[in-house]
Amino acid sequence: MSLGQHLVELRKRLGWSALAILVASIGGWFLADSVWAALSAPILAVAEAQGREAAISYTTVSEAFDTRLIISITLGIVIASPFWLYQLWAFIVPALHKKEKRYAIGFLAASIPLFLAGCAAGWLVLPNIVSLLTSFATSDSQTLLTARVYLDFAVKLVLAIGIGFVLPVVLVMLNFAGVMTGASILKGWRWAILAIATFTALATPAADVYSMILLAIPMVGLYFLAAGVSMLNDKRVAKREAALNAEYGIRADG
Repeated sequence: MSLGQHLVELRKRLGWSALAILVASIGGWFLADSVWAALSAPILAVAEAQGREAAISYTTVSEAFDTRLIISITLGIVIASPFWLYQLWAFIVPALHKKEKRYAIGFLAASIPLFLAGCAAGWLVLPNIVSLLTSFATSDSQTLLTARVYLDFAVKLVLAIGIGFVLPVVLVMLNFAGVMTGASILKGWRWAILAIATFTALATPAADVYSMILLAIPMVGLYFLAAGVSMLNDKRVAKREAALNAEYGIRADG
């Protein structure tokens, strides 16, 4: 295909993806109230647990509408993700060899559930984080959070942890590409644990040790799993190269 044909194909794929997100966002509009109620629940729990007023406020005329619109679009992107990921895949696939297609399918199949698992972990620790951070306020004060700021905080936290769970897949991808060996990944386990501890400390309040450990344990496990998969791949590659060398050696002697 020429460059112009590639651009036409990309425009078509992007158009279908945008349409799917739009339709899913319309459905997300009707789910927005339930999602917002779940996100707001930790604030209501603060009011009960700490015995003081805690609420989410709207400081502008359009903030309630903007908040619901952002939730709807976010839900639309998530709900339509299988479709727009397929469109992206369909655009890239023709340029890949058979072996590369197989690897790409494996990475995609592993990344999506890991990302969703990370988002679920972020959702689980969100109430603990909100409760801890708001507990630093004095007992005679009020916790009044603007809707946009609170929504931004919650979404960024969930997405950050979701992305963190996908990083081991990147290590495996680098190994399959020949950039890193499984031994080198395993050798750097101390630095990896330090990086994971730093990441979880940034994603959760420093004083919330429970949430930090809750996030760190699966991430450390995924790191060692990535190292194990990479080492198995290295053995497979070394075995295949040894067989090829032996075969070419026999042919050369013959």
